[in-house]
Amino acid sequence: MSETVIPTGFTRAQTVAVLAGSSVMLTMSMGMRQSWGLFSVPVTQDLGITVADFMLAIAIQNIVWGATQPIIGAYADKFGCRMMTIFGTFLYAAGIGVTMAATGTWMLILGLGVMIGVAMSCTALMLAMAASARAVTASKRTMILGIISAMGSVGSFIAAPLAEGLISSHGWLIAMVAFLGLCVVMLPAAFFTGSGDKAALEISRNSTDPADKITLRQCLADAARHSGYVITAVAFFVCGLQLIFIAMHLPNYLALCGQAPWLGAAALGVIGAFNALGCYLLGWLGSKYPKNVVLGVVYLLRSLFIVIYFLVPATPVTTLVFAAIMGILWLGIAPVVTGFITQLFGLRYVATLTGIAFFFHQVGSFIGVWGAGLIVDSLGNYDRAWQIAVLIGVIAGVAQAFANDKPTPQAPAAAPA
Repeated sequence: MSETVIPTGFTRAQTVAVLAGSSVMLTMSMGMRQSWGLFSVPVTQDLGITVADFMLAIAIQNIVWGATQPIIGAYADKFGCRMMTIFGTFLYAAGIGVTMAATGTWMLILGLGVMIGVAMSCTALMLAMAASARAVTASKRTMILGIISAMGSVGSFIAAPLAEGLISSHGWLIAMVAFLGLCVVMLPAAFFTGSGDKAALEISRNSTDPADKITLRQCLADAARHSGYVITAVAFFVCGLQLIFIAMHLPNYLALCGQAPWLGAAALGVIGAFNALGCYLLGWLGSKYPKNVVLGVVYLLRSLFIVIYFLVPATPVTTLVFAAIMGILWLGIAPVVTGFITQLFGLRYVATLTGIAFFFHQVGSFIGVWGAGLIVDSLGNYDRAWQIAVLIGVIAGVAQAFANDKPTPQAPAAAPA
């Protein structure tokens, strides 16, 4: 009996393989990425560097991730995801190895910054979202992408407690060894993420949809002229700034407030747990309501709760409640952005276009992680950092909510089902 083919042109087995592989790959990749803040205190003390030096390595990781994402995405659009995801997994492990061997800032920048930054372009959200988007029908796309994104949050729920426990009992180098083990788990998942590569390329080659016939140059020109896409890409900058500020600096902020080290790891774990709910919720909302409005409301709500948290005393209760709320508003934004860009331009160059938008996200991450490190080193507190994060969040939220959501004339089939 021949394999059942679903409306996307993928077989059912290919769809399951892509979605399962993307989920596990995100669990490992994003789990480690969101736990680097836990290494800040032990690494800076062991290597004799400042918080700003450590955060510079994380900032470079994020800007390299963003700068290489459009390039990696373009290769994946042309040749398929598998080659990129497997390469990224090996590079991730190599970057951890160089980080473990670091004796100062420059080796830290090379391993934790440059190498893992490129690896994230291959193994994190954008390629996983692009591969998954092709495997499901338009009517279910945003919700399914929300479920896939939730697995990235499950990763932080696993990786953060694992790292904190090993750092406390055996030191940060043993925690890094455990992360190498997560890379081993990620390798077969990276392979299965590319299970639909041949089918996707064949579908694109035989398609009669105008959206699949335009060139990359034409698509990029359309994107540059589309105000909705431009606003979404620039507003994604704010997402990166706010999230990396919280993920990387919350443990250090709690230490300045006199809280125990376990609270930072617990907060990251709570973010991960509630992000699973948030990804599903935002994916569902994005499938029912205008995606630009959903995105705008998320930016505004994040800003509101950042204000509330930093104006009240930091306690275990306020911190964990804040983490739960931010978890609901965390990675769930990624499937909505991917769904919105697919709505505007179709699937043909979705990895490239989401990669360009993600570059702006990572510019925000670079500024959020390093800028906040400079602020706390110079002023001794995070007041100015969170105030800036709130201000630009409000501006981005309003602009995004009113962004143009009409598909391009060259891609009428990209409209949501």
